Amino acid sequence: MKGTPETPQCGFSRASIQILGLQGVNPQKFTAFNVLEDEELRQGIKEYSEWPTIPQLYVDKEFVGGTDIMMTMHQDGSLAKLLEEKDVVVAAES
Repeated sequence: MKGTPETPQCGFSRASIQILGLQGVNPQKFTAFNVLEDEELRQGIKEYSEWPTIPQLYVDKEFVGGTDIMMTMHQDGSLAKLLEEKDVVVAAES
């Protein structure tokens, strides 16, 4: 992402963090990297995923997509299903 979860440096990074928060992602199972601090990482991640934009979401080391894909998946419920299957959401309180 551009920036950090606490201080995103673009609207897409901010939106991605908000989506993950709405999905109940466990902060202990979440890692973010600020590509603005590392140009090699910024270019390398685009080549690795063959996806031109940042931020990018990976779940269990598998590329999911950028903010647009996250938004679509959030809206249709498939992101919640994926995150639950991969056990990265905070358990509901009983």
